[in-house]
Amino acid sequence: MKTVAWFSGGVSSFISIYLMKDEIDEIYYLDVKEQHEDTYRFMKDCEKVIGRKFTLLRNEKMHSAIDIMKQRRYINGPSGAPCTSELKRKVRQRWEQTQDDLLRYVWGYDSEERNRAERLVNTYPEHDHVFPLIDAMLTKDEVHGLLEKLGIKRPLMYELGFRNNNCVGCVKGGMGYWNMIRKHFPERFKEMAALERDIGASCIKGIFLDELDPERGRLEDEVMGECGILYELAYTTVCN
Repeated sequence: MKTVAWFSGGVSSFISIYLMKDEIDEIYYLDVKEQHEDTYRFMKDCEKVIGRKFTLLRNEKMHSAIDIMKQRRYINGPSGAPCTSELKRKVRQRWEQTQDDLLRYVWGYDSEERNRAERLVNTYPEHDHVFPLIDAMLTKDEVHGLLEKLGIKRPLMYELGFRNNNCVGCVKGGMGYWNMIRKHFPERFKEMAALERDIGASCIKGIFLDELDPERGRLEDEVMGECGILYELAYTTVCN
């Protein structure tokens, strides 16, 4: 059996890897063009701490979320986001098709996400699954504290007040999230607002970004997980 970890660029993802570092055979990162550049600094710092290299996988034909949405003429909806499907799920599935070993996956669910972990196990019984943060009874706050003790600086998106290290301008974000993007990354906000009008659909249900009141939404009230391999598997378990 091969033990594999999928690094999402987030803190919980790395700490789960750190706790299992002596048992993991391979570590992968699904690369997307819109990921904040500080993610690569964070990844290098993580590699130094555990003495391991992470392997980058990407859609070789197109690895930009914006380009995928332009091509598909679709932003987000009940079936999910095309960037998640094309740049993460399908890349992972192609990798899995090359594997002959049974796979054991290491996941970054924390102690407050036991129900999501149970759904994942029930939905994907063909693989073995390990949840080191749950086993260690670590909360999100404790995970971030452990990263600090390891001497690793968090990705910049956290320092700016975002709850995760998704791509800059993730289409799964709500009003509070997009107003934070407007504040810190105005050009990215304008780019997505223009794309919405071009396609004729919005990433926030019922309102286009260029209509969004800058005072609307509270980021702390919005639920938005890390958009890594963990998110797309969890999304599938909920929607199936």
